[in-house]
Amino acid sequence: MIFHPLHTDLQPPSQMNNPFDYEPHPLCLMAAEELKKHIGSRTDWKEEVDRGKMFGVLVVGKPASDAPDAPLTLGYLAAYSGQILGRSDWEGFVPAVFDYLQPDGYFKQEEHRIDLLNAEIARREAELEASPVVRQLQQLRQEAAVAIDRKRLEMTAARQLRQLRRREGHLSEKEQQEMIRESQFLKAELHRTKKKFSDEIGTFEAESEVLEQAIEALRKQRRQRSDALQRWLFQQFVMVNAIGEHRNLLELFQETALRIPPAGAGECCEPKLLQYAYLHGWHPYCMAMFWWGVSPRQEIRHHGQFYPACTGKCKPILEWQLHRKHFVWGKGTVRPEQPPLQVIYEDSHILAVNKQAGVLSIPGIDAPVSVYSMFRERYPDLKTPGIVHRLDMDTSGILLLAKTKLAHRGLQQQFENHIIRKRYLAVLEGVVGARLPRSGTISLPLRPDLQDRPRQMVDEAFGKTAETYYEIQREEDGHTVVALYPKTGRTHQLRVHCAHADGLGCPILGDRLYGHVSAYGEDRPSRLYLHADRITFLHPASGEEMTLVCPSDF
Repeated sequence: MIFHPLHTDLQPPSQMNNPFDYEPHPLCLMAAEELKKHIGSRTDWKEEVDRGKMFGVLVVGKPASDAPDAPLTLGYLAAYSGQILGRSDWEGFVPAVFDYLQPDGYFKQEEHRIDLLNAEIARREAELEASPVVRQLQQLRQEAAVAIDRKRLEMTAARQLRQLRRREGHLSEKEQQEMIRESQFLKAELHRTKKKFSDEIGTFEAESEVLEQAIEALRKQRRQRSDALQRWLFQQFVMVNAIGEHRNLLELFQETALRIPPAGAGECCEPKLLQYAYLHGWHPYCMAMFWWGVSPRQEIRHHGQFYPACTGKCKPILEWQLHRKHFVWGKGTVRPEQPPLQVIYEDSHILAVNKQAGVLSIPGIDAPVSVYSMFRERYPDLKTPGIVHRLDMDTSGILLLAKTKLAHRGLQQQFENHIIRKRYLAVLEGVVGARLPRSGTISLPLRPDLQDRPRQMVDEAFGKTAETYYEIQREEDGHTVVALYPKTGRTHQLRVHCAHADGLGCPILGDRLYGHVSAYGEDRPSRLYLHADRITFLHPASGEEMTLVCPSDF
């Protein structure tokens, strides 16, 4: 049974929630609790899902009959992202939009052909590596390198000896001519050695190239077949929206920056849930997605915690699926009214302000008002870029601005050379306790999550160095107050270093990206509890060291 009735007096919401910014509705919480019990009871799934899997619920109204005005029965649909144990059709869950895993289907057959190509390429590469031609070629190249280096050393030694004799002087014309002939002879010897090996190597390279070209032709065939199969697959994912329109994934992603869908698009919970509801004429009320299992090494996921839909794979699909019939894209976090600039320090060269949480450092697409725009309004005649560094929109605290080009250049150089020192105060969800030293350094390299911007992820291979020194100030009422000293300035560095299991392991209070989503109707933190409370720098005009302090309100 895919439709799971909900026996409750709770009323569904009048408007579908925003899957990219939401608080789980009580009906979603009820459905999720039932689903979690079911997942926990599946011993056959345990090993796989405990490694981490996203699940989702969609509360729907199912018509009691085929009559146009039939009353709606309240229930929910359940889904999981991707597959479990290689299947996308487990009983009780909505099926895949397109099940490409059927053994006799085109995808598996073509995938098998590509696997055969991979095996053939691997076989030929092994043969090429072990062939006498390649071995002889490698030996000749080594011999050539040794012989040419020897000739060059002889030339260098002879040249140094000639230079010494010239400095000593008293050379006859005959001796000078002999040295010239010696130099010419050694150069010719080097040329002959290079030519000899070049001819021999060229013969073997020609034979090797024939073998390599055959392998490259197979590689090209593999790329073409893989690309064609991927495009075919995207065309089979035909999505339906709230008013019955149909589009495949290639059509839905053609106006995105990459113009093609990322791998796995259409296989997340959210599009699968909406697809099934629309195809059966059921009315969607609200949805929520939660993580089950351990957190991935690179990402921050908490077991049982609810998460928004990813932007890379899901946003183009969901914006089209939901349509204005069922959903009007609303604002997420309510931003406070724009306050005036709160000046901490000012002279003829610099300005330091207390940026409020919810205010952008520079203008954004949906928020033209920012610290920069207020700075321009306050000083319309200044010829300076103004902004020297930034704080995240949700972070409060000291922000430096330059009132002259000279000051701007000087402060920028201090940031680039890591002369400026900053301290942040943060309130963490949970108690760090005795599992970590009271102070220390967190070093976790970061890069953007390309499928879910602006989220950042830890990546040891491709991430940029990110270091933070921390000092635990106090622990009280289930929270930890910590001072953070960033040694680098990566996007969301402090937020990830606090939340990640290999960092402090406690997200910053109010962090909706890396922390916890509040339940519907609960009082949630009104802001991110992260504040830049201290900055030390050299005044760009006087060179005097300055420390500015801006106490937090928490």
